[in-house]
Amino acid sequence: MYKRILIKLSGEALVGDKRFGFDERPATLVAEEIREIVSKGIEVALVVGAGNIWRGRDNRNMDMTKSHHIGILSTVINAIYMGDILRMNGVETIVQTPFVVGSMTEQFVKEKAIDYMKKGKVVIFAGGTGHPFFSTDTGAALRAIEIEADILLLAKSIDAVYDADPKQNIGAKKYDEITCQDIIKKGLRVVDLTATSLCLENGMNMRLFALSEERSILKILNGERLGTIIMAE
Repeated sequence: MYKRILIKLSGEALVGDKRFGFDERPATLVAEEIREIVSKGIEVALVVGAGNIWRGRDNRNMDMTKSHHIGILSTVINAIYMGDILRMNGVETIVQTPFVVGSMTEQFVKEKAIDYMKKGKVVIFAGGTGHPFFSTDTGAALRAIEIEADILLLAKSIDAVYDADPKQNIGAKKYDEITCQDIIKKGLRVVDLTATSLCLENGMNMRLFALSEERSILKILNGERLGTIIMAE
């Protein structure tokens, strides 16, 4: 059983069946699952992507730095939203960012984040690394390493790591287990390569799985082998 985990949710986890924005039902299902995890005494941190609001790669005519800035701020919006969904489900939350956002967030401090988690609060890390050209996967890997999480759980729209895009190649091979080195060597883009390198260098294992599977996070914490374990060896 893990003692401290960081969960990275894709922004699509909040959009549900809509094309943009928020759908309270899937967000509430995640919040209920996290409430149960916290009740077991497991310390939880959370990072939420921004794909439900902004996808910078779809706006190639923009200055890329500005596009990344919009994405960074979108993760703050998602963190505040998810924090309140958790609050409505009986879970106390704190949003921390690498920069101060008025009175809406706290600036990230490792010791404070760990102290909050020890007290049963969920810490939501928003704003990525605070700099453009780093994905939310990389921000999640960085924070997982900093807070000394036992594992980084990547809840994605895809159910595992494959050797090719399974939507385009029906013969794509699914990996139950793969190393960070092989992710990098094979150029498998399902996980950001910068995040993978960070985890490799710092001994942080990851598990990638589909959030769409009912109670998937709890199943993993109960020992079920969902998705792909990515070993930092």
